[in-house]
Amino acid sequence: MNALLEQPVLVLNRLWQAINICTVRRALVLLVQGRAAVVLQNPDGSYQTLNFNEWRDLSRLGPSDECIHTISFRIRIPKIILLLMYERFPRKEVKFTRQNIFERDRNTCQYCGRTFPREELNLDHVIPKHRGGQTTWENVVCSCVECNAKKGNRTPEEAGMKLIRKPRRPKWRPFIQFSLHTPTPESWKQFIDYAYWNVELGEELE
Repeated sequence: MNALLEQPVLVLNRLWQAINICTVRRALVLLVQGRAAVVLQNPDGSYQTLNFNEWRDLSRLGPSDECIHTISFRIRIPKIILLLMYERFPRKEVKFTRQNIFERDRNTCQYCGRTFPREELNLDHVIPKHRGGQTTWENVVCSCVECNAKKGNRTPEEAGMKLIRKPRRPKWRPFIQFSLHTPTPESWKQFIDYAYWNVELGEELE
């Protein structure tokens, strides 16, 4: 049962935009509190929403391998929930880590533009540390071994090299990062695809 409660649930806001991923445990709490509804796809491809009581009643109609049993009733595991009182995208500060730099630069050397396995990439200070360069989003990029050796302890200009894009602090939403690297339920596909292609990644999150 604990494993079922930790399964991921896609969270939509009132505009039906994917904004987050939570656990089944959290989703059920939101349902009981009346702060969310379950999103269910109909056979014709349309969607309907069900509150906690409606979802519980539906869970009684047929057997399901993904049900949570309590003393008095059983309830299916929701795959998607719709928040009823929240419209904005959550603020999401991206941690400055080696993995997230690789994510931002898409495992691509920022000097030659070639893509490599992560174990074949280095992290390079655009302005060398001994020249006052800081270890920040705006001064650290992925580089291959060859380009890293060619640049050495020089600036790109001094080494006759050029960045393919200016490094910036990324603004990612958790559902986008999740969708790129983790298998997702088929029922999420429409919402994830829409978010990926239509949400402006650089806009301010409020």
